[in-house]
Amino acid sequence: MSETWDPAGFKDRVDAELDGFLSEEAGELLAVDASLKPVAEQLRQAAAHGKRLRAAFCYWGWRAAGQPDGEALLRAAASMELVHAAATVHDDLIDDSPLRHSLPTPHVALREAVPGRPGTRAAAARCLAILVGDHLMSLAGRLFVTSGLPAAYLARARPVWDALARELIAGECLEILHTGAGPDPGVSLKVARFKTAKYTVEQPLLIGARLAGAAPALRAGLSAYGLPLGEAFQLRDDLLGLFGETGRTGKAALDDIRAHRPTTLLALAWQTAGPAERDRLTALLGRRDLDEEHLHEVRELLLSLKAPEQVEDLIASRVGEAVGRLDGLGLPGHARRALAELARLATDRHR
Repeated sequence: MSETWDPAGFKDRVDAELDGFLSEEAGELLAVDASLKPVAEQLRQAAAHGKRLRAAFCYWGWRAAGQPDGEALLRAAASMELVHAAATVHDDLIDDSPLRHSLPTPHVALREAVPGRPGTRAAAARCLAILVGDHLMSLAGRLFVTSGLPAAYLARARPVWDALARELIAGECLEILHTGAGPDPGVSLKVARFKTAKYTVEQPLLIGARLAGAAPALRAGLSAYGLPLGEAFQLRDDLLGLFGETGRTGKAALDDIRAHRPTTLLALAWQTAGPAERDRLTALLGRRDLDEEHLHEVRELLLSLKAPEQVEDLIASRVGEAVGRLDGLGLPGHARRALAELARLATDRHR
């Protein structure tokens, strides 16, 4: 890969790197004890899917600074996908989500690995899933520091890596603290920013740029592109979470309603709703027994309040802001084109 951006080819390279790395780690676990096979399988399964957007943003943060393609940089960029895998394992556990990529989430899949009564097995599986997520984050750090890049390059990126870990945890904590509270669009956007937006786009970009020794002005420009784009990414996730087809998203459509999560979509609906609509929402939010009929009711209510339209407007404005920030940064042409295409891939999607 040099001057032409090939998303599918890049994904194949990242997939191959992660598969080899995690296969080796699975072998190390099995050398400890054969009973660890289900845990090793979940390590690999958690990182086996996705468009590899986070790796791509890291890669193009590096290329935006004029650096060439290289296998060491690819390995460093691939570590961003292990951060994401760790985050999804923990997020699905916290939210008690049963599906991701149309497969049982680790805390569900691992029930088959432990003996005992169903309740005991479920609790043990949750403990195993916590450890899987923790280990994936540890492996992300190992892949990054053993990527083959010079130690001085890695040291330049360390402050952003530290911020990524801190702010990802802060965002998850904020979501937990505000789950079930009164809907507030400002709070919802802050949760989206710290839980997803920054580690999905802005921070991988800045890690790549820091590795490359980018000047402060370029880093500031990439940050100004990355933050609104990351927020648009999460806003699209909010819409797909409720209005997407489970067969395409791979997730249960009612998860956000059952958990009463502080999504921007629900906050905007609440802000627009009158007393009768708020009563209907209150009767549905946080219920664990919701079915397809309730899903239809929620969708119809939010459509009548034009909440999805408001979210689409927020997405469009943020994507426009992000792409506009690329102008004037003096980027190499191939990097400018790739980042514009990544803005589309991150937000114009069905899963």
